[in-house]
Formats: sequence, C-alpha cells, structure tokens
Amino acid sequence: MNPDMSARRVARAAAITRPAGTEAPRRAGSTALALAVVLSVLIAAVAPVRGQTLPPTTFADLVDQVGDAVVNITTSSVVASRSGPQPQVPEGSPLEDFFNDFLNRQNPDQQARRSQALGSGFVISEDGFIVTNNHVIEGADEITVEFRSGIELDAELVGTDPNTDIALLKVTSDAPLPFVPFGDSDAIRVGDWVMAMGNPLGQGFSVSVGVVSARERALSGTYDDFIQTDAAINRGNSGGPLFNLDGEVIGVNTAILSPNGGSIGIGFSMAANVVSGVVDQLQEFGETRRGWLGVRIQDVTADIAEGLQLSEARGALVTDVPDGPARDAGIEVGDVILSFDGTEIEDTRELVRIVGDSGVGETVRMRVFRDGETQTLLVTLGRRETAEGASATAPEGLPAQPSGGEVLGMELMPLTDELRQQLGADGVAEGLVIESVDPQSDAAEKGLEPGDIITEVGQQPVATVDAFQTRVTEARDAGQKSILLLIRRAGNPRFVALSIEENS
Repeated sequence: MNPDMSARRVARAAAITRPAGTEAPRRAGSTALALAVVLSVLIAAVAPVRGQTLPPTTFADLVDQVGDAVVNITTSSVVASRSGPQPQVPEGSPLEDFFNDFLNRQNPDQQARRSQALGSGFVISEDGFIVTNNHVIEGADEITVEFRSGIELDAELVGTDPNTDIALLKVTSDAPLPFVPFGDSDAIRVGDWVMAMGNPLGQGFSVSVGVVSARERALSGTYDDFIQTDAAINRGNSGGPLFNLDGEVIGVNTAILSPNGGSIGIGFSMAANVVSGVVDQLQEFGETRRGWLGVRIQDVTADIAEGLQLSEARGALVTDVPDGPARDAGIEVGDVILSFDGTEIEDTRELVRIVGDSGVGETVRMRVFRDGETQTLLVTLGRRETAEGASATAPEGLPAQPSGGEVLGMELMPLTDELRQQLGADGVAEGLVIESVDPQSDAAEKGLEPGDIITEVGQQPVATVDAFQTRVTEARDAGQKSILLLIRRAGNPRFVALSIEENS
C-alpha cells in the first residue's frame, strides 16, 4: 500500500468518525495529537522506502563479523644502548646529532638492547597473508602477530612498498584463518560511516567509528590517495583496517594530523584500490613493478593554458624528456598529455598514478596536445624501480654566447661554462640566466628568481636576449596575453606563463 495514501485515509477517517454536534474544541486537540502520532509513524516507515539511509544503531554485528581478522603486531630489533649519565637534549634539537656523534666516538663499544614497537594489521587470506604499514615493521628483526583470540604467531616479511607505506607479512597456521576482503574505495562517499580497528597505544583490540571526511587526499607521496576520516586513529592503529558497513576494507590506517601526537579527528587511510594493487605485486614478485613513462611534468594552470592556446586548463605539461620510453615514443618538451590508455588526464597526480598502475612492457595509446593540434602516440612503458636514479648526460658542443639585457622585468645574461658549473646545470646546453628580477614585475609575482635558467620562450629554444625579445614581439602581434617560459632551477624544469600585455 502507498504510505502517503495510507496517511490520507487515516486523516479522512479521523475527520469522519468525529461525532457531529459534540464538544469539538476539547476533543479536536486530542484528535489532532493522535493524528500527528500516526503520521509521524508512517513518515518514519516511509523514509527507508524512499532511499534515505538511517544511521546504524550499533556496530556490534560488524565487529563480530570482521574482528577476528584484525591483528596486533609487535616488532623487535637490536639497537645500541649507552650506559651512564647522558645529556638531556630535546628531541629534534640541532644539538641532538652533535651529542650523538660525540658519544659514539667516546664510547664505540656500546651495549646492545632490544627495542619493541607496536602496530596493527589485518588478514586478507585464509592461508595467512597479512597487510600492515611499512613503517610498523621497518628495520624489525622479529615480527609477532597476535589475534583477538590471544593466539600469537611469528610472521615473515614478504615485501614492502615505502612509496605507499604498505608491507605484506605471512604467518603459518594449522587451521584456515579468518580474513577480510578489500572493497571498492572509489565507491565510498564523503559522509559515509566507517569503522577503524587496531591496537591504539598498545591497549589491545579497539574499535572507533566516524565518517569519511574527505577523499583523494595527498600528503607527501607520489602515489598518495588517502581517505580522510574522523574515526579515532592513534599510535598503534597504524596498519589497521578502515571498514565500510559491509565489512570490506576500504583503507589502511596510516597517518594522522595532530599537534600533540593524538587523534584530533583528522586521520588518513590509504585507499584500498591502491593497496590491493600493491599487495598483488608483493604476493607475486615480493616487490613492486610500476610502469614508467620517463618524463618530468607539471600541472597546466589557466595562464599556461592561455600561453599554449589550449582551450582548457587540464592535462600534464611535459617539462623534460630524458632517455627512456617517452623519448622513444616521440614525446617532446611542451607537449600536454591529455589522455593515457583511454583515461582523460586532469592533472599530473592522476597521470602518475595511472602510469604506475600500468604493466611494465605494456604498450598504450597517449593523446597529446602539440602546436595547437592533438595527436596520438604509442608508448611502451619501462619499469620505474629500474629507472630511478638515472641521470641525464650533458649534450656535447656549447655555442658561444653574446651579451645580456632586460626583458619583461628580468635582467638576463647568456649561460656560460662558468655559470653552468656554478648553477649545477651540466645537462643544459643553452639558455638565459636571470641576474635580477624587478619586484614589481609579473616575473617576480610568478616566483622567478636570480639563478633561474630560461631554456625556452614560446616553446622554442632561446640562447640570446634578442631571441627572447623577438618571441615576445611575435606573441604580442599574434594577440597573445602571455608567453610560456621553460625554466630550470636546481636541475628541475617547469613552465611559467608571463604576461606580455603592454600595461602589465
């Protein structure tokens, strides 16, 4: 029966059954009250039918469902120990390293002691694979896993991924172990209920609940994709699971934002869709094998998009192409990567994650914007772990440079051998070095500094001040409001769009 129709029938019945000619003023109040009670009951019954989710009255059933798969992790390692009185130096003080070095020289034969640390984790398979944080087990000589039943098992380390702070352990048990599945962290919404479990401050198994406060948070890592929650996460909760109401792990509790080390309602869990991919590789290879494109990139801002004549500010702007898959595929400095393997790219963070999740040796299509047009390139990905640490070599043959001058509020001079050495720019063949910047100029506002090297203007190599000025004039004649510069600072390239309007 339609609940709204039922409410109307109740209302009509109340009006019909009211006795005619009786003392209406006194009885009308009680009839209205009865009607209001009936309607409130009907509305409460209708709410779930209309798709409204009511808050859970208890999480006890969920705890019973998943609790046995959550474990406490204790690690121990041997560290040096000093005897006798020690100077009291505040932790983090600049003098701390000085005193430690001094005491190490004075007492080289230090006694060893065993240090312990606590954390959390969860079982993901009945044969004993366990997920936790890398920082929980880092440097450990022994790892012990304690289940809620009180059983303790020794664990061996399968593999780690410091980039996502994930580690995979393995225990051996005579009986199948209770385990929990990963859920789809992309399906979680801000405001959804979540439950965190773990071993806060070494107090044993503990549960806290809250909601998802935000998604896709980035802290400091290249592959960061954190779920922010106000469910309490304290020291010792690291490595523990964050559950949705279906008992699926949608995050691994990793970090908190706090002025005092305790929970203030700002906790971060690495998204399960990132963790599950890492875990699969650690299970198969004992290490991660991420795809590698081989470019340096930056986000496309509105003024950079205008300088490139790009219709919208999105994509990843290529600032450097060393030897590698990207160069082999024909990618050039100044290209804007708009899509990768069929996925539209909004910013650099998204591109890095998608490339990292792609298979090593896989050939994918990539759409780029170049010189006002789009084109499709095929690139065969390398392996990031193998490529890390490779350095670019300096090109041979350095042209002679003429004198300097001023353009767009910057005093410039050509890059010489002496300046190249001073600025650590061995890999830069030519360019203009900024000597000074007018504090009232757009260049100063955009953060350009003395010592920056300008290698391209308007996506063309530049070696002289005259060439720089010519590019600016050409851009003005073409009706552009800004011009794109490629600069290098401490070896890192990035694009900057400077205003070229006459009144700027």
